[in-house]
Amino acid sequence: MADRYLNFTGTAPGRFLTRRFGLPQPAPLRRWSAEHPSLDGPLLHLSAGTSTLKGLDEVLARTGLKPSTGLKPSTGQADAEKPAAVVLDATGVTDLGALAEVHAALHPVVRSVAPCGRIVVLGSAPSDTDHHQAAVQQGLEGFVRSLGKELGRGRTATLLRTDSATAAESTLRFLLSPKSAYVSGQVIETTEAAAASGGAASASDPARPLAGRTALVTGAARGIGASVAETLARDGAHVVLLDIPSAQSDLVRLADRLGGTALPLDITADDAGARMAASLPDGLDVLVHNAGITRDRKLANMPAERWSSVLEVNLAAVLRTTDALLAAGALNRGGRIVATASIAGIAGNVGQTNYAAAKAGIIGLVRSLAPRALAEHGVTVNAVAPGFIETKMTAAVPLVIREAGRRMNSLAQGGLPVDVAETTAWFAAPDSGGVNGQVVRVCGQSLLGA
Repeated sequence: MADRYLNFTGTAPGRFLTRRFGLPQPAPLRRWSAEHPSLDGPLLHLSAGTSTLKGLDEVLARTGLKPSTGLKPSTGQADAEKPAAVVLDATGVTDLGALAEVHAALHPVVRSVAPCGRIVVLGSAPSDTDHHQAAVQQGLEGFVRSLGKELGRGRTATLLRTDSATAAESTLRFLLSPKSAYVSGQVIETTEAAAASGGAASASDPARPLAGRTALVTGAARGIGASVAETLARDGAHVVLLDIPSAQSDLVRLADRLGGTALPLDITADDAGARMAASLPDGLDVLVHNAGITRDRKLANMPAERWSSVLEVNLAAVLRTTDALLAAGALNRGGRIVATASIAGIAGNVGQTNYAAAKAGIIGLVRSLAPRALAEHGVTVNAVAPGFIETKMTAAVPLVIREAGRRMNSLAQGGLPVDVAETTAWFAAPDSGGVNGQVVRVCGQSLLGA
């Protein structure tokens, strides 16, 4: 369903009325397309404290954005001259004096970032032994989350904690591209140790990083799952599309269009994991757990069947099939598991105690399994947590609730299925081995939750 309010605010009367009454002013987001794969404008590289990262300049040069040379940002610049992105290296911030340099670096330029631009702050993991360093590095989290809520005009802010520019490269490419349009206010961590264990490797064809790899997507017949399958196929993967047998016609149609394989299967079946493994004679490189259902009702009015059916599909089946595939050795070394959580699992939602419990369970699964799967199988485990995404499901939500869902985030609009798909594709990439145990919200920085 079209966002009529977003379209209206792009007109002269819409701009006048929203300013007059202090209403949200969403900006159309710049998303990836084959014709426009990069942001427009230069990259401004700043620093605070003494950098701990070697080779950062070389990594940033490979993002596709041209470094700024002699740029003097000002609010009077034409958009084409404004920085498309600002990267502030604050990995060496260890005390309050250095933290003040974060303000000094960004204060003069923050207004000049182009519409739909990016601000990425690089930080370090808070120390267990130096409480001064821990305090100021944790301070960067509050700083970035607040900055994301201030920027407006489709601009985003993210904190990336890392100990290695190389391990952070795939994440920087994602965050500094149109693919991250609906990701803001997030804290992401990459490590050199995870990259070494997770089979991080540069793709032979950057435009098709998943070429030669097999990806299985559950719940793939429609909605977010279909978009994930399309995006992974765009990136070169052979996609195996799994959904319930009653969706077989849609599943086959999409698989044929993508050159993939349809696998009609009830993921809650006791032998689902074994059947998935049997359908993958050459193993699996990317496993995307997307299948899910809702059966909303307040707990006082929720019968046991509504509770158990949601927990069975959204959590129990994920646990069983993941365990079965790992035990069977079906996931190749350097493989990726990406599960779908939800901001409901982080912030809760009225009428969704069952759904929120299941999605919070996904977060627990990721945090517990990620280090063990990496150590034992060379496989990374991460999760996307969508917010309000424009699908047929949300189109059926009553108007007032739907509009609240769209506006209650820093970008003042709903996301699209492709926003979840692009984040999934970043997790799935061969060179994302440094990203493990992360739960990234794709919610436009929802005002609900952390």
